[in-house]
Formats: sequence, C-alpha cells, structure tokens
Amino acid sequence: MPRTKVDVVGLGLNATDTVLVVREFPALGGKERVAAVSQQAGGQVATALVTCQRLGLRTRYIGKVGDDAAGRFQLASLRREGVDLRYTRVVRGAATQFGTIIVDQKTGERTVFWDRDARLAVRPSELARQAIGSARALHLDGCDVEASIKAAGWARRAGVPVVADLDTVYKKVEKLLPLIDYLIASANFLPAMTGDDDPFRVLDYMAREYKMRAPGMTLGRDGALVLWQGRYLYSPGFVVETVDTTGAGDVFHGAFIYGLLSGWEMAATLDFSNAMAGLNCTALGARGGIAAEAQAEALMRRGSRHVNPNYKEQ
Repeated sequence: MPRTKVDVVGLGLNATDTVLVVREFPALGGKERVAAVSQQAGGQVATALVTCQRLGLRTRYIGKVGDDAAGRFQLASLRREGVDLRYTRVVRGAATQFGTIIVDQKTGERTVFWDRDARLAVRPSELARQAIGSARALHLDGCDVEASIKAAGWARRAGVPVVADLDTVYKKVEKLLPLIDYLIASANFLPAMTGDDDPFRVLDYMAREYKMRAPGMTLGRDGALVLWQGRYLYSPGFVVETVDTTGAGDVFHGAFIYGLLSGWEMAATLDFSNAMAGLNCTALGARGGIAAEAQAEALMRRGSRHVNPNYKEQ
C-alpha cells in the first residue's frame, strides 16, 4: 500500500492547554487556590486522531500551529503518536491556539477559556486533494468552514465517509451539513442550529433536510443518541470515577471512527465510544485517559451506566 494512504484524515483544531485543578470552582468574584497545574495537548480533531492512532489506525492531521513553544509541544505530541504531519503547517509569528482549563476537583467538570490566532485558519486553497482522497474516512470539526466544505466535497466524490464533531454554530456551517455522513454533534449544537430543543425532532430534521446517514449527539454523562436506519439508538454513558471531563467528546469521536472503519454494528460502536470517553475522564487532560480497546471492552462488560429515560427509544 502506498505510504500516502491512511485510515483517517482530520481537518480541524489542535490546542495546547494549561490545566488548573481547583478544589471547587469559585463563585463570580471569589478566589480559589490552585491544587495542581500542568500543560496538556488537546484540540478536537487532534485528540480524536490520537485516539484513532492508539487504537491501531493510521492517521493524518491537517491544521496549523504557531512557531512558539506551545506549537512545538503540540507537534511533538502528535509525532510521538505516529500521526502523519506532512500537511500540518507552522505559521511564523502566530501563537498556537491555547486553552486555559479549570477543572473542579469535586465533580471533574471543566470550564474552558480559549483563543485562536486568526492566522491559524486553514484556507481552501491550502488543501491538497490527495491528502483527502487517500484516506478511508475524513473527520472535521467545522472550525474553518470553507476549507471543511472543500475537503468534504472531495471526500464525497471519492466515496470517503465524512464524520463531523460540531459544537459551535460557525458562520456558513449550514453549507457543510449536506456533505456530512455521520454527524455526532454536542448536545448544545443542534438546538442552537435548529431552534428546537427536542433531540428526537432535531435528529429527524437533520436526516430529512440534509440527507445525513446518521445524525446524532453526545449527551455528556448520559451517553449518546443517534438516528440510524430509521431508528433512534440510545447508548447510556458509563459510570466512572471522574477526574476531568476534558476531551471526552473528542475521544468519543476517535472511537466512533474506529468502530465505523472496523465494520461494527452502530449500537456496538456507540457503546464502545461511550466506554472510551468515560475512561478518558478518569485522568487529567484531553488525552490523559485514552484507553486500550481491551480496557473499553472490560468496562462495557462489567460497568454500570447512567441511563436517562428521556432518551430511550421513541
């Protein structure tokens, strides 16, 4: 097989995070001592690709970093994992996207403050068609919408399935939606996009309006809900000792792509993705708890689940 072939190509965000752990998140105007501080590699697409890579898939990242210490840290993290970086660019004079993440030690929930240098945006003219068409799946977060549309169009024409993790209603993102096969959005994205907070109605709308193969949403600790082949599949989340919820959705998407390319049934793919996401929450950082397949399977066999009756099949 040519060296340019990969299983998954991802176009989207990477970030270098400063993670602050506090006993509990203070009220507005309050103070709280920091219990621990660390630098962690993250970003929606970059973390999903690292998950795929650790599960045995070959991955390629398309994106940009600045020529600063944070950018070098991010690139080193991806190189160690074996991610193909030939289409990753370093922008002179730009600052790498950063996140300052405050983790509430009592609950494991995180609050994110972030910024991204405008010079890190990927333009459509900077894409290479062979980078997309030589993969078995394309993963997007929709951040650079015009570039995402072009990449998804190439993927569609090459028969490459498009997976998307959307959590922000970016300008013109509606033009990307018809090109997505598997949309597993955040729980907030679809209500904001459609103006409807009923999860069943919005998934039905996305399937009808945009002809998506599988529209769905992640639900935090409650798991995930997907409309698949005319049925709503609800997969409850697993009960774990939560340390940090950062990156759970990103790891979910990496695991979802792994299940998709492995040819698993959708229900099994969702259960596995929830298990991987849950296990990632047991350690600090976006990639701190990425588990092996066997660990996720063990949790699937023996773990308890957060069943929310509101999402059971309609």
